[in-house]
Amino acid sequence: MTSHSRIGAQQIVDKVRQALTNAHTDAPHPAAAREASPADQLPRSPFADLPEQEVLKLHRAVGVLTGISDPFHRLHDGRASDTTTIGGRSVVNFSSYDYLGLNGHPGVAAAAKAAIDRFGTSVSASRLSGGERQVHRDLDEALARLHSCESALAFVSGHATNVSVIGTLLGAEDLIVCDSFVHNSIMEGARLSGARRILSPHGDLDALERALRLNRARHRRALVVVEGLYSMDGDMPDLATLIKLKRRYDAWLMVDEAHSIGVLGANGRGIAEEQNIDPADVDIWMGTLSKTLAAAGGYIAGAEPLVRLLKLTTPGFLFSVGLSPPVAAAAHAAIGLMQEETWRLARMRENGRLFLAGARARGLDTGFSIGAAITPVIVGNSPHAVLLSERLLARGYNVGPAIFPGVAENQARLRFFVTSQHTPKQIEDVLEATAEELQAVRSGPSFVSMVAGRQL
Repeated sequence: MTSHSRIGAQQIVDKVRQALTNAHTDAPHPAAAREASPADQLPRSPFADLPEQEVLKLHRAVGVLTGISDPFHRLHDGRASDTTTIGGRSVVNFSSYDYLGLNGHPGVAAAAKAAIDRFGTSVSASRLSGGERQVHRDLDEALARLHSCESALAFVSGHATNVSVIGTLLGAEDLIVCDSFVHNSIMEGARLSGARRILSPHGDLDALERALRLNRARHRRALVVVEGLYSMDGDMPDLATLIKLKRRYDAWLMVDEAHSIGVLGANGRGIAEEQNIDPADVDIWMGTLSKTLAAAGGYIAGAEPLVRLLKLTTPGFLFSVGLSPPVAAAAHAAIGLMQEETWRLARMRENGRLFLAGARARGLDTGFSIGAAITPVIVGNSPHAVLLSERLLARGYNVGPAIFPGVAENQARLRFFVTSQHTPKQIEDVLEATAEELQAVRSGPSFVSMVAGRQL
């Protein structure tokens, strides 16, 4: 390390410490303190001194020192579509999972309103103890048909679906092999199960096969989990090969279709349709209602014995309230509209191809993306990703960053979600802005210089 680098690093440490000290010593105005009564003096929260709070304070201090605003939890003033309103200003939006533009569709909204009129906003109990409503059964049946499966079951949370289902089906005697890029909910479900967990390098089916070959015989059950369309990278697995491997090693295959339903396949039926696979060859189909289907929640689709077992044993279903009626009705209506208004899918896929080609033409690193709704622009480090997001917002584009620990530090990125509602001009303009601003970020002052040169 050079002398200049050591000085810069020490300056950062000193300035961050000073910022943290200022945060600790900020006090109310003396007059306000005199007027406060004993009843106003609330006890200090037991959570205020947890070590994790120091990390959060550090993040805030670094943001102050660099002048970079928090890119997360941005407050939107209305419905998010290809545009959104932030702070009263309309911006082009590339941070929405509304891939087919069905959120706010008159048909979806009408179905939700009709469900409220008939059932209210809540069923007020679990489906087990409080009974079901027809709106639940209609949605389950529609999801089963969508996947060409015998049965399906909707849960109130997509994340909880993976956690609870994997945690229910697998135990300490079992093996779970996951692609290393799978969603946090899958990782949490695997951890909850207590099973032996092996992460296979992303897309490396030779490594996945080796994990099964070396470990399968020592375990009661085995589960292989992949995503239909990877939410961080926008690529998909080779499903035919995975099916061969699960048969060879007597394993179950689970595919998380959270981002692939409504995106992959000629009719939006997901990766099985995209790759001409018989859906029955996959043991467990998982999906969410919060992306293309313009609602909230998750579901499992598969053979009737699987769904019957989950309906009677899965804590995330048994002990959770049934889906809110307007949410279930909205998802059901969205499934129908997706299949009726097929132009939405065609336009989204064309937009995705346009975005990917334009990004590559400008020398942007798009990783593994196949250009189907999700395309990252890999920046390389978290400060640059956050700064790029901020600069794009200033130019009228809302694009959220994905940074460490969500991704590896050298893989920090902006994720662009391209929908059927985006126009070619919006796509070309944001790509031009991204290329310009990324070059400016990389050629500008370093993170060390930004912190070291900031006055407190």
